[in-house]
Amino acid sequence: MVIIDTLLIGGIRFVLDKVAAAVETELNDDTALREQLLAAQMRVELGEMSPDEFDLFEADIVARLREIRDRKQGSGPATLAPEEYKITGIEATFEGGHQHDRD
Repeated sequence: MVIIDTLLIGGIRFVLDKVAAAVETELNDDTALREQLLAAQMRVELGEMSPDEFDLFEADIVARLREIRDRKQGSGPATLAPEEYKITGIEATFEGGHQHDRD
C-alpha cells in the first residue's frame, strides 16, 4: 500500500510541477500581448476603434508588458520554483472496488 501511495503522490507532484511550469511560461510570454496591441492598431487604422479606446487599451497592454519584463528581470513579485513549494495534504476517496477474501 505504501508503494501505491508513493506512486500516487509522485504522479500528482509531477502533474502539479507541469502545471506550474505552464503557468510560469504563460505569465512570462509577451507574444500574445504584442499581437493584441498590433491588432488594436490595425482596428484604429480601419476605423473600428477610436483613438481614445486605443489609448486605454494600449495603456493596459503596456502595463502588462512592463510586469512581464520586471518578472523576467527579477524585480517583480517573487515567483515560486517547484523546489520552493510542497504538497501538505491530499484527499482521496476510493469507492467500490474489489472485495478480497481473507482466509
